[in-house]
Amino acid sequence: MQSYTIGQAARLLGVSPDTARRWADAGRVATHRDEAGRRLVDGRDLAAFSVELARAGGGEDDASYTSVRNAFPGIVTAIKLGDVAAQVEIQAGPHRLVSLLTREAVEELGLEVGMEATARVKSTNVHIDRV
Repeated sequence: MQSYTIGQAARLLGVSPDTARRWADAGRVATHRDEAGRRLVDGRDLAAFSVELARAGGGEDDASYTSVRNAFPGIVTAIKLGDVAAQVEIQAGPHRLVSLLTREAVEELGLEVGMEATARVKSTNVHIDRV
């Protein structure tokens, strides 16, 4: 069974390593130590905890009014405006997302570098690669 360091677990959960350590210290996620003394999280425990976090964060007040469920909240890092089209880059944790949309949409949304935005992805094909 694969185990993850606190830092790896934090990256996969989309939180800081300090947050992951606090959760481990509070017993919210089980850890064990390897022979070098590093705290590790069992892959199955991490998977179950990530599902628990997602369910806990999905209260009625947080419900979005969209059919797109793959949301990546982040910060706008670049905007390239053309005459008709635009390219917007968002850094969402370790993920860099690039969207092509109309210039008009960028202007209507008031997008600017440095502001918070959420990239939503809806696809008919999703590929999963094993690391």
